[in-house]
Amino acid sequence: MTALAHRPLGGRVVTKPFLILGLFLLIAAFFILRRFVFGMGDVSHMNNGYPLGTWVILDVVIGTAFGCGGFAMALVIYIFNKKEYHPLMRPALLGGLFGYTLAGLAVMIDLGRYWNAFNLLMPWHMNFNAVIFEVALCVMAYITVLWIEFSPAFLERMKPDVKQRYRLDRVHAFLKRYMYVFIALGVLLPMMHQSSLGTVLLILGYKLSPLWNTLWLPFLFVTSALAMGFGVVMMEATIVQRAFKRPSEAALLGSLSRFAAGLLAVFLVVRWVDVAYRGHLGLAFAGDWNGNLFLIETALFLVPLVIFLSRHRFTQRWQFLGAICLLAGGSLYRFSAYMLAVRPGNGWTYFPSAPELLITVGIIGLEIMLFLLFFKTLPVLADHTAEPHGRPS
Repeated sequence: MTALAHRPLGGRVVTKPFLILGLFLLIAAFFILRRFVFGMGDVSHMNNGYPLGTWVILDVVIGTAFGCGGFAMALVIYIFNKKEYHPLMRPALLGGLFGYTLAGLAVMIDLGRYWNAFNLLMPWHMNFNAVIFEVALCVMAYITVLWIEFSPAFLERMKPDVKQRYRLDRVHAFLKRYMYVFIALGVLLPMMHQSSLGTVLLILGYKLSPLWNTLWLPFLFVTSALAMGFGVVMMEATIVQRAFKRPSEAALLGSLSRFAAGLLAVFLVVRWVDVAYRGHLGLAFAGDWNGNLFLIETALFLVPLVIFLSRHRFTQRWQFLGAICLLAGGSLYRFSAYMLAVRPGNGWTYFPSAPELLITVGIIGLEIMLFLLFFKTLPVLADHTAEPHGRPS
């Protein structure tokens, strides 16, 4: 079996969309500078009742789930030994790389005393009883692992004489030989911290609606993150194919969608059975805010489940629709669990300020800009894709 070849997409990097995204990034940079100069209260509406705000929820809780494409594909390709999906691995890895790295950037913006962030790595300051400590440590480790896993793309782009001069050819050989170690860590670490993101919510107790507050939160967060990872892979592949006139991967994605369907089925069954077992099923049909959120989430998960189990899963348009609904459902589930379904009491209210939202938009814009830069200059996309049996769009 020959090694899969990758190549840069090529073309101009600085285009009109790239410049528009750069404008949003400059606006975000302005407000980030104000945050560090004048303090959090200058740009944010966060308070003691809602101390997380949109930065942590959108950029970390939801953003890292969007970054689980590499995690999901590594699980399928290397653990389940499904080598036919290998052409999708490096783009998925790049998505995880940016999703997690920029989530770390968002955390640094959000930290009140950001100058003390290094204390996380000081053993005498470590609190091993804190779930959030495990999340932070795992996310930091996983970001490092993602960069190591993606580093062969940089090395492949270098000229052989440059690699020999700086002995990077030895580094490349080392990575080829021992990459399985980092792949194993790349499967273990996100499983740990994604489950812990659910565990964190258990401290809310009665403040979180019973429709979300359950001892199954760690399992539900891991399952939904994996499903969202597959959804991101399908969405990215479709957008890249359409935007850059690449060969269709609809048959390959249609086959991959079965894994997402299985995860969605497990998620929905566990969640509904758990709510019914705890005697709170009536809350889902109460017609109030929380009940309607619960039903909307369920509907958004059911749409991709039906699509991915039908013959339409091999049609690119339906694949994209299913992926969008899956990502919307997963995002709403996490946003509800961390904010929309939380009632902190004491009259606390929260609505994000314009600078908060603009900073988030700027970070997303930076991610898209980096995608374009890496796709066009580095060997990320497979040189050719052999499609399995199936009906392309």
